[in-house]
Amino acid sequence: MYKNKKILALITARGGSKGIPNKNIKSLGGKPLIAWTIDEAKKSSYIDRLILSSDSEEIMQIAKSYGCSVPFVRPRELASDTSSSIDAILHAINTINEDFDYLMLLQPTSPFRRVDDIDKVIEQAIDKGIELMISVVKFKKHPSYLYKIENNVLVPYIDTNKQLRRQDMPETYEHNGAIYFSTVTYMRENKTYNHLKAVPFEMFGMANLDIDTQEDWDYAEYLIQKGLFL
Repeated sequence: MYKNKKILALITARGGSKGIPNKNIKSLGGKPLIAWTIDEAKKSSYIDRLILSSDSEEIMQIAKSYGCSVPFVRPRELASDTSSSIDAILHAINTINEDFDYLMLLQPTSPFRRVDDIDKVIEQAIDKGIELMISVVKFKKHPSYLYKIENNVLVPYIDTNKQLRRQDMPETYEHNGAIYFSTVTYMRENKTYNHLKAVPFEMFGMANLDIDTQEDWDYAEYLIQKGLFL
């Protein structure tokens, strides 16, 4: 709890993972991927309850062994490749029989996010009365430098006749997938994280790593071996 605001943290981890089989429970640096997120969330000074939403019995058992509550089984229709993550989030909010002021979504694919960032997001959002705060990372390239391929030629995503110098372009950011924090009321009413109300929380360094491909996984293993993610 922070300033009398009750906070629910939710980890979403379905069983199906095509890019990296059994990704959420695969061992990374000696412990299951999902355990990295559970361990950091449990260090928070403000999270009142940490729960898992999953359709996988194996994931649920591992989460329990690391101290995460598993109050329900996610329905199959909310755990397919085409299922909406927002529907799974709303299902979790509505299924637990307890009132919370804020919801923090923590995805297990961000193993190097730290409790310092978790608690800073909570403090900043509640102190400033922010309804929606999302962690971001500064994008390396401006969108005007990005292209798609059409008819075997490069076509710019942004059609501009005058391309500014790199140093003159405004900074751009993207969601890093590590932390999504909103009021429960906001989530129930808007059902999206893509909203003009979203306030950024910039994160730095290895905390931004979002494991999506085998290359991402190999890089995470390398960072652990070298101790560079600290």
